[in-house]
Amino acid sequence: MIPALILIPGLAGDAAMWRRQLETLAAYRPVVTDVQTRFDSIPAMAAALIDEHPGPLVLCGASMGGMIAMEATRQAPARVAGLALLGTSARPETDDMRAVREAAIALFEEGRVAEVIEPNVQFAFHPDNAPRLAADYLDFVLRAGAEQLIRQNRAVIARPDARTHLPQLRCPVLVVCGDSDVIAPPECSREIAQLVPQAQLELVPQCGHMLTMEQPEAVNAALLRWLETLPR
Repeated sequence: MIPALILIPGLAGDAAMWRRQLETLAAYRPVVTDVQTRFDSIPAMAAALIDEHPGPLVLCGASMGGMIAMEATRQAPARVAGLALLGTSARPETDDMRAVREAAIALFEEGRVAEVIEPNVQFAFHPDNAPRLAADYLDFVLRAGAEQLIRQNRAVIARPDARTHLPQLRCPVLVVCGDSDVIAPPECSREIAQLVPQAQLELVPQCGHMLTMEQPEAVNAALLRWLETLPR
């Protein structure tokens, strides 16, 4: 059976963040999951993903989507035929980031989503890319809405430490990160690559956290090279 290619969006993301990948990867019939919108924890999201997509899987997760993908490999390692991790971290939440997220959640609960998001859009991108992409990014984050932002931030706060199981992975793994990512810095991707013996690491130049939008050609080329090496 040919593995299904599942694209997993990041926090507040949807198919819009994978638009340029859906075109290029069409031969692989990619499916963008929405489990991140329907469940309250990273383990529950991963369990639903496994349940809703039978058979072998190639998982490609960005940011929080990478956390879901890594958890799916912990829950069902035999089901995952390949794992691509884009701009993500295997580490548990830090105390500092927990405080930042809790403060944001308090404002989301008051309906002050735009007030929180708009001043921080710039941190998602390399400075050269922000002017042309900030509006599109803001659109899908605001479209997600307060309830989803609250649920997903709480899920990220409580995420498991994926570093405990990554060394046991036996499937092919691709790790991609923007060289200027300040949300999940390159050191996080390097750590994942060091933990997984067979991992390939690629840093994308002039790119921040939203690499599927910022540098789609480079990301697509890396994904295609990697996908072509997988057994079919």
